[in-house]
Amino acid sequence: MSTIPKRTLGHTGLEVGTLGFGGAPLGDLFEEVSNECAQSTLQAAWDAGIRYYDTSPFYGYGKSEHRLGYFLRDQQRDDFVLSTKVGRVFKAARDLKTFDKGGWIGGLPFTFHFDYSYDGIMRSWEDSLQRTGLNAVDLLLIHDLDSFFHDSEQRFSAYLNQLITSGWRALEELRSQGLIKGVGAGLNRMGALPRLLDAVDLDFCIIAMPYTLLDQEVLDEEFPLCQERGVHVVIGAVFASGILVNGPVEGARYAYEPASEEILEKTRRIEAVCQRHDVPLPAAAMQFPLGHPLVTSIIPGAMAPEHIATNAGWFQHSIPTALWEELKQEGLLRPDAPTP
Repeated sequence: MSTIPKRTLGHTGLEVGTLGFGGAPLGDLFEEVSNECAQSTLQAAWDAGIRYYDTSPFYGYGKSEHRLGYFLRDQQRDDFVLSTKVGRVFKAARDLKTFDKGGWIGGLPFTFHFDYSYDGIMRSWEDSLQRTGLNAVDLLLIHDLDSFFHDSEQRFSAYLNQLITSGWRALEELRSQGLIKGVGAGLNRMGALPRLLDAVDLDFCIIAMPYTLLDQEVLDEEFPLCQERGVHVVIGAVFASGILVNGPVEGARYAYEPASEEILEKTRRIEAVCQRHDVPLPAAAMQFPLGHPLVTSIIPGAMAPEHIATNAGWFQHSIPTALWEELKQEGLLRPDAPTP
């Protein structure tokens, strides 16, 4: 077992490993994962020293929570930290012939509706305990309250108001009673975080996309606001949904969509700098976010045991300071971006 450094996660007081495990791929995100492979992957993560696991009811419509819970139930409860999310309530699909899996290749036959109300959040939390088979989760995150899923101002504002006037009371009750140790927000895009920070008392956040080797725009507004409030950040998509692990190849994904020619070209240039310093592109992608003092952990996903070994190797790969300096000199990395 390797030793993964730990950092304190915002106001939660919890110490989590700087390398965690993101559970979205175990919901059959880009391809189906067998139960046997999922459990072998989780065992490999545990053997590698990973003790922070993140999931969501949304990942495979419950499948990721079931798989993580099946594995974690056999571990000592004090030995790991588990976060999951609220904001959707699930029910069984009525007709499997017309059932829409959404973006999941596999997943379970359940449908959902968004619900950021008191009752919706309490229902979601209780359902997560049932799916995982655990008596508690450590952290709850308000999930996807941003423009990625709520693409009109009217829709976003309505759900934000539902959270403020109703749902937040549930999260405060759970936190104040010690049933959870912290409340966060899990977001895909910029824009929503400042409004959430103004509205509710977050302990931390998980940002899926906007702080990677390819994008540091959160340094302008979001990260300074987090710094003011002591809200720490977990980076959920260090590989930018694919391109920073597979490279600028045909069919590469960026932000869950086929990468544009502009992104492909920028990735080619970053990769060339990495090659000059004998550093794999994914190693730079994994280690870059941890250079920022706000970033507590990164949680790349995996869908096979060998992915864990590869990620661990990249995480530990030695990277010379000159690489970061050259990326900044070439205009490929913001000059104000802290680096490891």
